[in-house]
Amino acid sequence: MPAMQSSRLIFSIIFYSLVYFPLWSKGLEIKVQISGLSDTSVILAHYLNKSIYPDDTIRIDSKGKGIFSEKKNLPEGMYVMYLPDGKYFDLMMGADQTFTLLTDTSNFVANTRIEGSIDNQIFFEFQDYMMQKRDELQHYQNILKNSKLETEKKSARKTIDSLTTERKKKVEDIVLQNPDLFVSTFLKATLDIEVPDPPLNENGTVDSTWQYRYYKTHYFDNFNPADGRLLYTPLYEDKIMYYLEKVILQIPDSIIREVNILLDGAQNDSTLFRYLLITLFNHYGNSNIMGMDAVQVHLAEKYYLERAWWSDEKFIDELRERVKVLKPLILGNTAPNVELLIVASEHFRAAANDSTLKKYPHVGTLQKLHEIQANYLVLFFWEADCSHCKKAVPEMYSIYKEKLEPAGVKVLAISTLFGEDGKVKWIDFVNKHQTYDWINAWNPYDYQYKLIFDIRSTPQIFILDKNKKIIGKRIGPEQVPDLIEMYKKQFGE
Repeated sequence: MPAMQSSRLIFSIIFYSLVYFPLWSKGLEIKVQISGLSDTSVILAHYLNKSIYPDDTIRIDSKGKGIFSEKKNLPEGMYVMYLPDGKYFDLMMGADQTFTLLTDTSNFVANTRIEGSIDNQIFFEFQDYMMQKRDELQHYQNILKNSKLETEKKSARKTIDSLTTERKKKVEDIVLQNPDLFVSTFLKATLDIEVPDPPLNENGTVDSTWQYRYYKTHYFDNFNPADGRLLYTPLYEDKIMYYLEKVILQIPDSIIREVNILLDGAQNDSTLFRYLLITLFNHYGNSNIMGMDAVQVHLAEKYYLERAWWSDEKFIDELRERVKVLKPLILGNTAPNVELLIVASEHFRAAANDSTLKKYPHVGTLQKLHEIQANYLVLFFWEADCSHCKKAVPEMYSIYKEKLEPAGVKVLAISTLFGEDGKVKWIDFVNKHQTYDWINAWNPYDYQYKLIFDIRSTPQIFILDKNKKIIGKRIGPEQVPDLIEMYKKQFGE
C-alpha cells in the first residue's frame, strides 16, 4: 500500500499518520461476511488524502465471516477494505461505526448489503447509481469527442449536461434529507460550483471579472476546508491546492492571506492543522514560481516556529536560523550590502600567460555592492568548475552584450571560487570566453557573501533595481531581459 511522500525544501518534513480518537466514542464493530472468501486475511485501511494507511487486519473464517473491533471509534472518513488478489472497495466511516457488511467478490458495489449504517447504505446506493449511469455518460462523451456532425455533438452535450444536473440533484437530495451524516458531507464536497451568467451593469455592459470573483467567493460553499473528516478522503489536498494555485492570484501577499485563513480555520483539529501546515510549507518551499519563498518564510515565522508542537527543538532552532538567511532575500527587500573585490579586464589579459600573476589574489578594488551605480544591476554568481556554468556564463554574457548593455543594465559576475586555485580557474575561464566587458568580481578572503545570498549551487541570478531592491531571482539568463522590461512597464519607465 502506498505511503505518503514527503517533500524536500528548506528541510525535509515528513507527516506521520496521527489518528485522533474521540474520547466519547462507543467503539468500532464491523461484522463482515464476504461470499467467495474463506480462511484468509482482510485489511481495513483509511485514506489520508490520497495515501492509504492500514488500521486493522482480521482473519476471515471458512464461512467468509470476521469482525473488525476497536474500543474507540476510528476517525470519520473514507476507508478501504482490502481483500486478497488486490481486490478492494471503499466504504464510509460515519459517527456510528457498529454495523454489518455483507458482500460478494463478484461485484462489490451491486452486491453489497449494509445493516446498521445509514452512511454506507446511502454510499453504496449512490455508487450503484453512478455505475448505472457510467456507460451512458461514456457513450455521449465519445460522440462529443469523435462525431463530425455538429447536430450530434449538440445533442450529446445536452444529454451530458442533463446527466450532470441529475447527479447534482441526487446529491442535493441526499444532503437535504441527511444533513448530519458524513456521507452527505463527502458527496456535497464532490460538487463543483455553478457560476451564473454575469449581470448587466447600469450602462448595459458586463464586468469581465464578475464570474471569477463569484467563483472565488463561493469556491468553498460545498467543501469546508476546516472539516478534518475530509482529510480522510482522496479529495482534500486537490481541492485546497487547486484553489491556491488556480483560483488565487499567484502573488505572495494574496497567497499568504489565504493560507492564514486555511490554517487558522484548521487549528481546532490538531491532525488537520499539522497536515495542512506541512503540506503548504513543503509546497511553497519547492515552488518554481519566483518569490514563493516569501510564503514559506511567512509560514515558518507565523506557524512553524510558534505552533509546530510535533517538531523537535533542534529542527526549530535550525529553521529559525534558516529564516534569518532567507528573509532578507525576499522579493522587494533591499539586497544585502556585501563587499567584493572587483578586478579590471586588464588584469585577466596580463595574467593569461603569467602563472604567478594568475595566483596573486591581492589585486583589484574592494567595493560595497550598494556603491555600484546602475538603474538595474544583475548579480550573476558562478564558478569555473560548475558544469551548468560552463554553458550559462557564455549565454549570460551574450545576452548582456546584445540586450542588457545597450539598455544600460550592468552585470556583476561573481566568481564563487576562492584561494589561489580558484583564482587560476577564474582567470583561465574569463580569458577563454573573453568575458571582459561586464564587472568581474570575487572575494579571495572569505565566502560570507555566499552564505548571505544563500548560494548553495551555481549559477544563481539576482536582479536589483536602482535602489538595490531585489526584483528578480533564481531565474535563467534568458529570462533576465524580459523580467527587466516587465518591471519597467509596470512602473512606467
